[in-house]
Amino acid sequence: MDAYAVIETGGKQYRVKEGDRLKVELLDGDAGKNIAIQRVLAISDGKELKIGAPEVEGAEVTLEVVEHIRGKKVISFKKKRRKGYSRKVGHRQELTVVKVAKVG
Repeated sequence: MDAYAVIETGGKQYRVKEGDRLKVELLDGDAGKNIAIQRVLAISDGKELKIGAPEVEGAEVTLEVVEHIRGKKVISFKKKRRKGYSRKVGHRQELTVVKVAKVG
């Protein structure tokens, strides 16, 4: 079994292993730079699983920033029938595509 970790970033939790690419909430850093995530909730080396309370002490996951993108457009539409009321608002979330460089 491969080494993996459960990290938290942007208020969401992700199960990651080396080489994974994922889209997370916008992070600071230019493309090509590395970011260290200390908020590691659980980590496994393939044999043993360590679960933090709430974080694992000394654990760190290194992410490489690939690019910054914008997500799909989400439409919020409200309407009240027979009242002539309608509101339409669109939103595109800023995302960062990262590659997991090191779990440890």
